[in-house]
Amino acid sequence: MSQTLSDAAQSMRQALAETVRKRALWFIAQGGLMVLAGLVAIIYPMFASLTVIVLLGWLLIISGVVQGLSLIGAQHVPHFWMQLTSVVLGIIVGLLFLSHPEDGLLSLALLFIVFFFVEGVAKIIFSLTVRPLPNWGWVMVSGVLAIILASVLWTSLPISAAWILGLLLGIALISEGAALAYFAWSVRNQTRGRA
Repeated sequence: MSQTLSDAAQSMRQALAETVRKRALWFIAQGGLMVLAGLVAIIYPMFASLTVIVLLGWLLIISGVVQGLSLIGAQHVPHFWMQLTSVVLGIIVGLLFLSHPEDGLLSLALLFIVFFFVEGVAKIIFSLTVRPLPNWGWVMVSGVLAIILASVLWTSLPISAAWILGLLLGIALISEGAALAYFAWSVRNQTRGRA
């Protein structure tokens, strides 16, 4: 059984490497564009934040309409009213994001603050739980930094709401783009070295 899984994993890795090797330049270009977009988001975080809110508003509206269309004639489906409520709420929140994007920014900034705080507390508790293990202190430092970040964002509201989403988007785009480009470059060079 484990040999079969190992063989399946090996063939999947080979297929992935072959696909990336064939299209390495496209993956490298995509990674470069993601890094460029991330830099733009970091340089203009307010613009990036508002763009995300507008896109999220349209996404909520479109998904609500599509889900609503799928409910036509389905009144006897279990939990129909809960699904219909979800449709209506999605469309309303989407419209609110489009009509008042700055309020949407504030809402998402509050969600990020709560996330960073809870994540920080969870990491501190986890680090104390695994304390005899090596490097447990790094996990604790990460938790403390998350709580400090949440506190800084909280004390600088509503100003932080304008830039936090764009900054996080920029960081995510840069890290993912760089990882994708590096992965494609490595696979391309690795297969060239074997040839």
